[in-house]
Amino acid sequence: MPEPSSIPLRIVIVDDEPLARAVLAEFLAAEANVEVVAQCANGFEAVKAVSELTPDLLLLDVQMPKLDGFEVLDLVGREVAVVFTTAYDQYALRAFEVHAVDYLLKPISAERLSEALVRVRERLGRGERSASPGAVAAARPQEGRAHRVLVRDGPRVHVIPVDKIDYVQAQDDYVCFRSEGKDYLKEQTLGETEAALDPAVFVRIHRSYLLNLSRLVRVDQDERENRVAVLTDGRRLPVSRAGYTRLSSLL
Repeated sequence: MPEPSSIPLRIVIVDDEPLARAVLAEFLAAEANVEVVAQCANGFEAVKAVSELTPDLLLLDVQMPKLDGFEVLDLVGREVAVVFTTAYDQYALRAFEVHAVDYLLKPISAERLSEALVRVRERLGRGERSASPGAVAAARPQEGRAHRVLVRDGPRVHVIPVDKIDYVQAQDDYVCFRSEGKDYLKEQTLGETEAALDPAVFVRIHRSYLLNLSRLVRVDQDERENRVAVLTDGRRLPVSRAGYTRLSSLL
């Protein structure tokens, strides 16, 4: 294993405040084996930078317009190590639940940033990165259910309001969100998706399906007497015994 100090770091700074970006860039200029490959003013720019530049580390602000820091981490997953930078301490527990390397409170000193870089290099030296796919959704506070779903497609990000989702289907290591006639694949489990959505709106009708109740027209039985959910667009989804019990309790 190489000495941690010898591990080069390609870094992307993400903060909506120009002064905050400038301060971090100045501190990093004094560090050995460090290259700032991009500075991003919002989360969409950050996702694009990760896709195109493959950095080793994101210095990532939490509160930003368009996408917040946790939404960015949800989209980039294990591709990059993350150190959160923020003026607010209330996100610290959630940050470590999604395996951020460090959590720096503003105003950030050069010494504290250096300590964080040591931790990053130690983790990278062990072959570790950041959160596993879906971990951010699973760490979502229960009182704050998702109002939108973010799905990455290379450097692009699709933003899907949850009320536009017809159903969610498990597909191996992915889930498929069906919305307005289109399918969107995301690498996470159906259980993680279910935990992020409002249980009064989305019900697990089958081990492979979460259904938006507003899309349900009726429940039929097929020729084998298996129950089938009929949706507003005519699609038919399987309903298990346990799923039918859950449906019945909500209808």
